[in-house]
Amino acid sequence: MPAVPVVDISAPSATSRDALDAACCDHGFFLLTGHGLNDVIANTWVATKRFFDAPRSVRTAIMRDEQNPLGWFDRELTKRVRDHKEVFDFVDPAAADQMNRWPELSGFRDAMIQHFNAMSTLAQRTLDLLHFVLQLGESSSEELTFARPGSTVRLNLYTVGDPVPDDERDGLADLGEVALGHHTDPGTLTLLLQDNIGGLQTLSNDSGWIDVPPEPGTIVVNLGDCTQAWTNDRYRAAVHRVTPMTERRRFSIPYFANPPRAAIVAPLPELSGAGARYRAFEWREFMAARAYDNFADVGAEDTQVSDYRI
Repeated sequence: MPAVPVVDISAPSATSRDALDAACCDHGFFLLTGHGLNDVIANTWVATKRFFDAPRSVRTAIMRDEQNPLGWFDRELTKRVRDHKEVFDFVDPAAADQMNRWPELSGFRDAMIQHFNAMSTLAQRTLDLLHFVLQLGESSSEELTFARPGSTVRLNLYTVGDPVPDDERDGLADLGEVALGHHTDPGTLTLLLQDNIGGLQTLSNDSGWIDVPPEPGTIVVNLGDCTQAWTNDRYRAAVHRVTPMTERRRFSIPYFANPPRAAIVAPLPELSGAGARYRAFEWREFMAARAYDNFADVGAEDTQVSDYRI
């Protein structure tokens, strides 16, 4: 099996489940086929490219700020340096659409709602698969979970060169050496659409940095910090980065499946026979710390799940 295995979620074989388990222990990435979402994905790509190809004024009109982190932004930080990308974020339209900032583009909001609905359903199917592979009982399966109202979608445009215009760069943090610096996602898991450009890499315990290849028709899955804590380090939150774009821009679209807002994250008893490796922590506080670190340089390294190790 490849380092980043492909799993048919409609009929996962025993071999692919074993490969998924090994990958989650090593680096936290796998690919899904059999999801049945090709039409939805095609529609999402069209809307995404329309948004980033629209006049810049369409995007700056919905620029995020410290009062509302949703909308468009082109100067996000990872590890205290600027990313080579523009982003657009929104939350569950069925739960908090009053917070979303939608651009003046016909059909865009409808396409994003369709995408959010489809990814929410697939996130649960993916979690069910993980529960099966981990052989979790009912109570543990209910703990290792996500909540649609607390999850988010992001549209990414990785630019060739600096995403911020020349006349707006004064006082900004330095641009990073890579397009997106190495990091983990804080939540339960991420479902990612990526185009065919490539550049996404993950850190393997066995092999160092390896590519997460663009495979047509697949959806990328990577595990988050909370899953690492819930599984007591059996599974690894995926450390990943994106290499710089030198010739062509790159698009990607993550759905961040996050725990319920009030969740207390702690190792599952079923996976902690040798003792828990993490103290319990509140998801809402952990997420708030991570989100603020992305908005501005707070003068310190960003919060990590390792901060809660016993």
